[in-house]
Amino acid sequence: MVRRVVFNQKGGVGKSTITVNLAAAAALAGRSVLVVDLDHQGNASRYLLGETASETTPTLTQFFEQTLNFSLYSNTIEDFVHATQCPGLYVLPAGAGLAEQQAKLESRYKIFKLRESLQELGARFDEIWLDTPPALNFFTLSALIAADRCLIPFDCDAFSRDALVGLLDRVAEIRADHNPALSVEGIVVNQFQPRATLPTRMVDELKSRGLPVLEPFLNSSVKVRESHERAVPLVQLEPRHKLAQAFSALYQSLAK
Repeated sequence: MVRRVVFNQKGGVGKSTITVNLAAAAALAGRSVLVVDLDHQGNASRYLLGETASETTPTLTQFFEQTLNFSLYSNTIEDFVHATQCPGLYVLPAGAGLAEQQAKLESRYKIFKLRESLQELGARFDEIWLDTPPALNFFTLSALIAADRCLIPFDCDAFSRDALVGLLDRVAEIRADHNPALSVEGIVVNQFQPRATLPTRMVDELKSRGLPVLEPFLNSSVKVRESHERAVPLVQLEPRHKLAQAFSALYQSLAK
């Protein structure tokens, strides 16, 4: 079972969109796939479940609540998993109240609980994709400890470029202290504008520094917003769309 985390402390870089569409591409390729939404905003959950996301139970919030109240008759993590409209794709939704749990989970040192629980799903899922909040908090650290591969979105912005070294250092720190299996699988270039000089120059700069820049790059598209509104991943909604094909090609490059 491959466990990937999509990680960037900067907001608005497309983490949820990238997570959901790459996971959906994996499912459409015949894999059994789970998305775990660790962001209290629940963007990945809403993307996959639509308006029912706020009503869906049980959620990740209940899962973590269970870890704080030990019982011999606790549910397994599989009980918190829900099917989506995409065949083969499932989600463990964030749920209301997730952010408020952070202090309790930290004080009780539950940082390894997610990894332990996800390991129990090896017989059911081929891949697990973890979507993280735009912060280095308990939930992000839990995801980095639970994963074995890390993807870092890069939106061709000067602030993202300047922060990239710090992100790579954080991953290296987690690998050294908690998860020796964790590796940076690559940098996903998002919202790329091929006709603009700045994005091309920035990507070339990353490559010249020997950083693992993945291809193809992901262009911006208003069609993504439509897929958000309809709660259907773009690769499923419009498989022939240029951006959908880029997501599929990117997944195939990772699958190799």
